Amino acid sequence: MILGIDLGTTNSLVGLWRNGAPELIPNALGSPLTPSAVSIDDDGSVLIGMSARERLSTHPGRSVAAFKRSMGTQQIFRVGRQAFRAEELSALVLRQLREDAERYLNQPVVDAIVTVPAYFGDAQRKATRAAGQLAGLNVVRLLNEPTAAALAYGLHESRAEQRILVLDLGGGTFDVSILELFEGVMEVRATAGDNFLGGEDFVDAIMDGFIAAVGEEAGIAPRSRNLPVHAALRRAGEVAKRALTNAHEHEIVLNHNSREWRWGITREILEQLSAPLLSRLRAPIERALRDAKLMPEEIGNLVLAGGATRMPLFRGLATRLFRRLPFATVNPDEVVARGAAVQAGLMARDAALEDRVMTDVAPFTMGIEVVHSQERQIFATGLYLPVIERNTTIPASRAVTVQTVQDRQRRIDVRVFQGEARLVANNIHLGELRLAVPPAPAGTQSIEIRFTYDTSGLLEVETHVEATGSTQHLVIENQPGVLTSEEIEQRLAALAHLKIHPREQAESRALLSRAERLYSERLGEERERIAGLLDHFRMLLERQDPTEIAAYRTELAASLDAIDTSFFD
Repeated sequence: MILGIDLGTTNSLVGLWRNGAPELIPNALGSPLTPSAVSIDDDGSVLIGMSARERLSTHPGRSVAAFKRSMGTQQIFRVGRQAFRAEELSALVLRQLREDAERYLNQPVVDAIVTVPAYFGDAQRKATRAAGQLAGLNVVRLLNEPTAAALAYGLHESRAEQRILVLDLGGGTFDVSILELFEGVMEVRATAGDNFLGGEDFVDAIMDGFIAAVGEEAGIAPRSRNLPVHAALRRAGEVAKRALTNAHEHEIVLNHNSREWRWGITREILEQLSAPLLSRLRAPIERALRDAKLMPEEIGNLVLAGGATRMPLFRGLATRLFRRLPFATVNPDEVVARGAAVQAGLMARDAALEDRVMTDVAPFTMGIEVVHSQERQIFATGLYLPVIERNTTIPASRAVTVQTVQDRQRRIDVRVFQGEARLVANNIHLGELRLAVPPAPAGTQSIEIRFTYDTSGLLEVETHVEATGSTQHLVIENQPGVLTSEEIEQRLAALAHLKIHPREQAESRALLSRAERLYSERLGEERERIAGLLDHFRMLLERQDPTEIAAYRTELAASLDAIDTSFFD
């Protein structure tokens, strides 16, 4: 018996494949939805689910939610007198789901498939596995949420070739995945997302609108203060967001300082308040299309998942961008859990399900630090050379060859990074190897560096020095994305001591940022072209010749204009 679990930011669900269909398991309240919330009662006991969510506004210091956003970090949540990591809080929710399933099935259950946002990095995925282990579960697979949504709609059953784009807007994360179906294979072509964009952010926008309208008169501080009144306002904002799904307008009523405060909000006002969020939604969609080398009209089916996709403003955006109505026949709160249950049936090789091959992709680029020789004795250092680019089908093995850059160079340091930035300082360091090379003229000693990356998140780095035949191996079980307090202090100190060069002039800084953004968005030949433009511009900035910089700035802007196009303009 394998459970399918949707561990969500706002709600979590558990199901299984039984009697030829996905089946969701109700909790003690008879609902398949268990709020992802934890609270400590007055007697010290732990409350999980709806009871905990109800206490978010009444006992904000003893209650916590939305901790999924902190998976893979070292953030500590203070709940009453106790302290928890996000993995521990998630484990409490998972344990509750397991206990509900065991009562419902009248048998112990250990194995489970747990869904994760497609854009979760390795640290977040490992934190999810750790949460499962803490909950007494054997997590047999992590399933990307958009893939689960496609399974829930039965799209895997089709033998016809088709391209599917899944938009998954949950409580705290936004995922975009493009899947291609052909001859019994469900292949993920591209994935993109924002791990800090979800339905909760639209509630934040409503709260900010309320505070802007009546906050000064009512004596309500900005939301950043995180006072008890904000917990009550958040609840009212959530009600308003849901109400505007079916109604054109809604009135928020908040009791504060012995008085009732009222504010009317319409769909138009919500759209105005949410304009920055809607802009953020477009970026991952464009990135996924670009990485898959597809135009919007080449998408066959548009699938929605996640409770926040109920919002008319989101459905309107999706319809405008793709000029078609999306699939939305399955309850968006349940679609991911139902897909996880289908995958559980596939793993159990249930006779009612045809066997399917499913492939996945690497969510982030992995590469090495390199030095480029630009002019005689002038080197650009700290540059990033991608080896396995994001959205490469995994498992994958790729190799690059590098050469020495100095005469009589005796060693090469292979530093491994994860990320999308041109400069390694802006990516995440994973590990390093030090290689000895025979002293020789610059450029004559070659080293092959091979990356092998599998579906479990294991990265193997193999190096081969051609002149000596020596090899070295490094296995990285990635734990990126977690900075210690010491590392944060070091970075702040380093920034404080930077000199103010011409690169800090507004126009140059904006152009540099734009080029860096485009480098992170593009792949292949376009990325290489941008890298050349970036490297040359940085060299000019180092020279600090204003005339030279101004002349190249015009040329660079024109080049970036030609690259920086939108699918939806």
